[in-house]
Amino acid sequence: MKRFGILLGIMLLAVSFSLYAEESVLIDFSTLTADLEDGNNEATIVDFSGKAGVGYTDEEKQLMKTSLAIENWDVDLASSSQTVTNEKLSYTKEAPVSEQASKFAGETVMGVRIHFPEEPFNSYAVIKPPFEIPGYMRKTQLQADGTLVEDETDREGSKFDSYGVVKNVGAIKSIAVDVYGSNFPNGLGIILKDEKGEERTMFLDYMDFNGWRTLGWVNPNYISDVRNRELHKYPLYPRTTPMRRLVGFIVYKDAAQEGGDIITYIKDAKVTYDLAVIPGTGDIDNEALWGILDSRESSRRTAEWRRLGEIQVLRALEARKIHQDSSESAAPAATTNP
Repeated sequence: MKRFGILLGIMLLAVSFSLYAEESVLIDFSTLTADLEDGNNEATIVDFSGKAGVGYTDEEKQLMKTSLAIENWDVDLASSSQTVTNEKLSYTKEAPVSEQASKFAGETVMGVRIHFPEEPFNSYAVIKPPFEIPGYMRKTQLQADGTLVEDETDREGSKFDSYGVVKNVGAIKSIAVDVYGSNFPNGLGIILKDEKGEERTMFLDYMDFNGWRTLGWVNPNYISDVRNRELHKYPLYPRTTPMRRLVGFIVYKDAAQEGGDIITYIKDAKVTYDLAVIPGTGDIDNEALWGILDSRESSRRTAEWRRLGEIQVLRALEARKIHQDSSESAAPAATTNP
């Protein structure tokens, strides 16, 4: 009888692990279309003007807004490939999928153009957001005067959840990215950062196929059988706040591969993982009481956001100086691609 109880306990524990395994959307570019007049995405818009100091006019501070809208993303080439031509011809665009398509019909995805060097040497390009995606930031509401007001009810700081951030992540089992290939032999990877700020790059697969395909990474160290796992107890709030945030996607060029333009499209990225902590309603709202997680992130991003706010203004002012033929329509200043 005692032996049966032990076996039953093990079985229930194993079932509990399988029940609490999660698949979450890390990012879905169909939700990152430009839905504001300035080319930004309202759900992910951020305002850097509060970090800019006193040397800017109110008009210039209005330009210090950006978002994760598709055309705001950057394509950063390896330093050895950063020529004027290569950088000018490497950028992202909104790409509508045909209504007749067999997959993702009528949705919008991220289109990526990368211009690699023609010379035979290894290179890479990182497709990354315009700013480091915050792990903890309250949702905001855009007012008629253009100001952003924080949602005081969002105690978990979930503004970027599923917009590049997944929380309560234990062991990652797999990652899946939906990609449209055009028979280019280049490799694709994804870069994630954890709550400690440590980055890891996972190679997904090569893009030498035509049409949509789900490229994936499977954790070779993932143990599915709970009996073979080492079981530990960890301190909870504010230590147990494991998450993953998207740093970017990376496209590789091998020396033997042809250079020039690479065109691809990315729809979304999903993560399958074990929960770090079984969810439940606690007796005390720790973050509302202590605010430690929000405070940590705020101090880390202050310097970065001040720099990004200044860059936003400089880009907008520079765009105004650029000569435009009368036949050309001026693009929104804050979202102009190189």
